[in-house]
Amino acid sequence: MKREGGSEAAKRRAGERAAEAVSEGDVVGLGTGSTAAHAIRALGRRRADGLDVRGIPTSHQSRELAIEVGIPLTALDEVGGVDVAIDGADQLATVDRSAGVDGGETATSDRGEPTAALIKGGGAAHAREKVVDAAADRFLVVVDPSKLAATLDRPIPVEVLPDAVPVVEDALRGLGGEPALRAAEGKDGPVVTDNGNLVVDSAFGPVDDPAGLAAALSAIPGVLEHGLFVGMADVVCVGHEDGVDVRRYRTSEG
Repeated sequence: MKREGGSEAAKRRAGERAAEAVSEGDVVGLGTGSTAAHAIRALGRRRADGLDVRGIPTSHQSRELAIEVGIPLTALDEVGGVDVAIDGADQLATVDRSAGVDGGETATSDRGEPTAALIKGGGAAHAREKVVDAAADRFLVVVDPSKLAATLDRPIPVEVLPDAVPVVEDALRGLGGEPALRAAEGKDGPVVTDNGNLVVDSAFGPVDDPAGLAAALSAIPGVLEHGLFVGMADVVCVGHEDGVDVRRYRTSEG
């Protein structure tokens, strides 16, 4: 049997812990990426043991894995709501709620509770992920320690209508970004999302005001969705080789 590396073991522990939060009869948003895949596999094992659960995939990748492990699938327009969504992140930082929440509205807290700011979209599925994650009663994020940062500083994926790429790139430069159209691997041309759009990755350096930048990105004509998820995560499961650190956050609706 192949021995797991430290990072893979941490991802597995995080995914499995999040899967334990799913209850009988739940509709579950199935995220995309290697850590979310561990949660999907764990849910498949629970389904085989008799758990009644249905999944809403956020990408072709998560759909195929859910089918492989035996999770029945549904869609947002076929259910009354999403009970829990489980998804990964490319980077996660804890920010003061006084800095606002996704959408740009200031959300100060008398007690100053922190909230989580995420960068997602490494798999180019962030538009569907954000819709499903926002629809969920609880949004659980699964990461290993390498995804944690004091301040977000990775390039931010922006899904763009194909004809709007030049306009969006100019607007991103106006916001201080350095945009680059994401190239596909293994074929000529750019990455095309499941929605038929293109992805522009824009580097901004350290992002001191994630909510403000999120609002500015959302306001650009031609942008379908961006990879900043601010004030959305209810719980973050940080996997380690020897356990899981569970962090609970006050969300934009809390």
